[in-house]
Amino acid sequence: MISRRYTKLFVSPQFWVMVFLLAFVCTPLIYPVKFPVQFWVKQGFGFAIWSGVFFLSGHVLAPKVIFKGQILLSIIIVIALMIGVVWLDTKLDETLHLQQAMDKTFGKKQHGVPHLGNFITLVVTLLLIGIGTIAAVVRRFQADKIREQALEQEKVISELSFLKTQINPHFFFNVLNTIYALIGSNNANAAQESVYTLSHMMRYVLYETKHDQTTLTKEIAFISDYIKLMQLRLLESVQVIFEKPSNPTDTRLSPMLFLPYIENAFKHGVSSLYPSYVYIELVQIDKELMFEIRNSLFNEQPEDKEESNGIGLKNTKRRLDLLYPNRYSLQIDKNEDAREFVVKLKLELQ
Repeated sequence: MISRRYTKLFVSPQFWVMVFLLAFVCTPLIYPVKFPVQFWVKQGFGFAIWSGVFFLSGHVLAPKVIFKGQILLSIIIVIALMIGVVWLDTKLDETLHLQQAMDKTFGKKQHGVPHLGNFITLVVTLLLIGIGTIAAVVRRFQADKIREQALEQEKVISELSFLKTQINPHFFFNVLNTIYALIGSNNANAAQESVYTLSHMMRYVLYETKHDQTTLTKEIAFISDYIKLMQLRLLESVQVIFEKPSNPTDTRLSPMLFLPYIENAFKHGVSSLYPSYVYIELVQIDKELMFEIRNSLFNEQPEDKEESNGIGLKNTKRRLDLLYPNRYSLQIDKNEDAREFVVKLKLELQ
């Protein structure tokens, strides 16, 4: 497998420009003639000059002049580069006595070997300036995109942290209300057991939710503890069922993702006057996790459950959008005929 380093090399414009220049200056090797040493010295200098033109246009001309809107100055620099390269090319010919060497090698009458004329020099120089400028534009676009992605990622992390700080106090507020009700009912044993269960849950909230993900096994244990805590204050007429995978794999997911829906069910789905129920089901199929919760629906309940429990449900919807974009489906239904409120959440885990 080709490493990432070599992959970046093969797709970089600098690499292919160098390949093009090497191929251009070495093309005479395929001719069935032997060129003089002065010719190859000239080719080597030409490769160095054109390489300098390419890097100068990509790392100086484009970022420091063209990108700053100095069009007139850019045109002057391009013309100066082209004139300079032609001048250097001519001076090299004179210094190396290339024409005399070529005439001596091939003879004046037979001398028809192609060489770099002024026109070809101008065309190649202008081509390299254009490619260098395009490469600079691509680099700038990629840098802007990377910076934009980094800012967006930072914004997402910040927002997730804010949502989590809202969800945790909201959770403890509800739990403490439950313990307070138990203490008020003079049920000391239930109050003691609720404090112990809460301490177990607090350990999970403090040490697991500070990470981005937890395991499905730990999340199921947390839900079980919460249900156990809620049942301490429920009447016998309230039926609570939690169906979970018998052998869940340790798939990783965001912690406390289902809690707001469970809180909502216990808050609005149970009654002290009528028989009621809360049904929770978790099904795992490979990397797909399906969560479903059903609870009783009563006439005295608020019309909009999200408004009555806005922090938890709205924050969870936002967390789903941020953590599982295009990898979840959420369905919330109020079935008047069956007198039932239903939430179905399907997650595609990685």
